[in-house]
Amino acid sequence: MALIEVKVPDIGDFKDVAIIEVLVKVGDTIKAEQSLLTVESDKASMEIPSSHAGVVKELKVALGDKINEGTVVVMLEVAGAVAAAPAPAPVAAAATVAPPPQPSPAGGGSHAASVSGPVEVFVPDIGDFDEVAVIELLVKVGDTVAAEQSLITVESDKASMEIPSSHAGVVKELKVGLGDKVKKGSLVVVLEGTAGAAVTLAVNPPPAGEGRVGASVVAQVSPSASPPPQPSPAGGGSQTVVAVAVPAHDPTAPALNLPHASPSMRKFARELGVPLAEVKGSGPKGRITEADIQGFVKGVMAGAVQTVAQKAAAPAPAPAAAAGGAFPGLLAWPKVDFAKFGPVERKDLSRIKKISGANLHRNWVIIPHVTNHDDADITDLEAFRVATNKENEKSGVKVTMLAFMIKAAVAALKKFPEFNSSLDGDQLVLKNYFHVGFAADTPNGLMVPVIRDCDKKGIFQISQEMGELAKKARDGKLGPAEMTGGCFSISSLGGIGGRYFTPIINAPEVAIMGVCKSAIEPKWDGKQFQPRLMLPLSLSWDHRVIDGASAARFNVYFASLLADFRRIVL
Repeated sequence: MALIEVKVPDIGDFKDVAIIEVLVKVGDTIKAEQSLLTVESDKASMEIPSSHAGVVKELKVALGDKINEGTVVVMLEVAGAVAAAPAPAPVAAAATVAPPPQPSPAGGGSHAASVSGPVEVFVPDIGDFDEVAVIELLVKVGDTVAAEQSLITVESDKASMEIPSSHAGVVKELKVGLGDKVKKGSLVVVLEGTAGAAVTLAVNPPPAGEGRVGASVVAQVSPSASPPPQPSPAGGGSQTVVAVAVPAHDPTAPALNLPHASPSMRKFARELGVPLAEVKGSGPKGRITEADIQGFVKGVMAGAVQTVAQKAAAPAPAPAAAAGGAFPGLLAWPKVDFAKFGPVERKDLSRIKKISGANLHRNWVIIPHVTNHDDADITDLEAFRVATNKENEKSGVKVTMLAFMIKAAVAALKKFPEFNSSLDGDQLVLKNYFHVGFAADTPNGLMVPVIRDCDKKGIFQISQEMGELAKKARDGKLGPAEMTGGCFSISSLGGIGGRYFTPIINAPEVAIMGVCKSAIEPKWDGKQFQPRLMLPLSLSWDHRVIDGASAARFNVYFASLLADFRRIVL
């Protein structure tokens, strides 16, 4: 008998990954390639397999430990002297998407294909997003498309966007399917009808028989996924070789018990104590979404859903709630035939409203909102703004009150840093940058462009960028990179009217400022009433991070900056 060390194999670019599950214990007899533990980074979860068969004599790691390539995991007792052999690479334990179509077997090494008629349309620059999933196909083979017409819809965990066509023509071939992952440069469709230049396609398949899968490739077929379509061997389109992982612990066992969820959803479920195996996924191919987990929690809290543990502890089922209600005593949502009362028209919600509606619902349910109301005296600031615009009419840049509010927000965030933070589990992430978002009203719904590094920009530059971003939002051309990374948001209804409202926090931010239409009001100066221009403020904040005293101080300080903008330089 001999004792050997089993170490973490090459796991790609992942460093200091946390152990979230230990799958064996001292005394267990294990097989070669049986999974020992599960680790998770912010991008993927994977299982670490054993390089040898034997009996576990000692565990060198524990739950929550951070490991890297070469870390000793267990000490194994094996029969006879065993030569050290590298363990196979770990594979993904979380399925996020079905694998894309496999390449044609005719694909050799690098080669070039020259086309004259057909035009290939690729994914353009989509900002910092990489490997985003296709959630909707907007065209089919045979469709005639115009230049800039949307072809597919893709979605990351932060944004949804449409990929437009760079040319006009007829769709001859779709190169992607629902659930496929794409990135900048991925081939989307082949068009015919517009003259195209020669296209060089570099194809570098792995050597024949190479079966090793790196940890950086973490796609696993969902149990319910159908086999990917195989292109014709004679096909000459763009070819991509994608390695697909298989379970390391038992390749022959069905994966039906493996919940279909991404690493971030698994982490979210652990934080809430939700057993993923009991959650029914509503996403593509049964993937568990954040809404599914939240719905499960609401059901448990309301008594409408019981976990396996609860059922075992309480053999007698609880009395049913009032018919149709998700919460005890709550009536079911009314089912009404509106056409009985008069003519009606049905209209689908826009894509933006569907996405923003789900996010707003999540934010309102999860975040404990509190809203403070106050008024800012902007009489002098408004006079200065009007004078500034008159002096700079030729510049073409119109300074708005919102630009001054963005600068005031930066000063307030510096004075009260907890407002410039985000919750990450049990930790508070304090940001040293100042990106401010502003709500833009568009024909398709509300969007929130973000102006970056507002602390390094002046009022004129902020006003110019704000105008450009608002126009892009109205035209539907706002990119995902222009809507992410915000620290604080301002929602202004000043051009419409109203007095006060309760803006919903734009997670993962912890506060949002809402402003309404300013109005002249009489204010006592100690001797007499004076007409002053007052701006209503509504500050919503996350009570998990901010307390009432801090919120009141923030609101008062913000209002004081608008009342006397010279305070900004102090």
